[in-house]
Amino acid sequence: MAHIGLSKLVKQVEIKSDGDVFHELFRFQPHHISNISPTNIQNVDLHEGDWGTIGSVIFWNYTHDGKEKVAKERIEAIDEEKKSVTFNVIEGDLLELYKICIFTVHVDTDGENNLVTWTVEYEKLNEDVEDPTSMLDFCIVLTKDIETHHLNN
Repeated sequence: MAHIGLSKLVKQVEIKSDGDVFHELFRFQPHHISNISPTNIQNVDLHEGDWGTIGSVIFWNYTHDGKEKVAKERIEAIDEEKKSVTFNVIEGDLLELYKICIFTVHVDTDGENNLVTWTVEYEKLNEDVEDPTSMLDFCIVLTKDIETHHLNN
């Protein structure tokens, strides 16, 4: 029997748009993402707390692999120096597959070069569940949509 425990996946993508603006979007204005990438994110609502604060709860309506899904996430950590935000999934479709699912997005800025890193820490409910690689792919597509939006505006 395979060991089921906490695992981690990481994906990175370089963006040409402003890394600070990208970080601010996920920290303070995730509700704007549905306007930027409407085919992927249909709606983002604040359920508890204030935008951009640790402990606030955000509800996402999104489309993944052609299916409409939902996720309720609590902001667990914000690091201004590292330009990172950590979201812990507390309700929704992902918890039908994973006992724990935590996403962190952070931006490394170096002059014109900005590297966006998405990390997902997860624990599968059982050994038949696939790793959430397609969710990280989804995050990369979302990142590219945001980059395109910012470069065109």
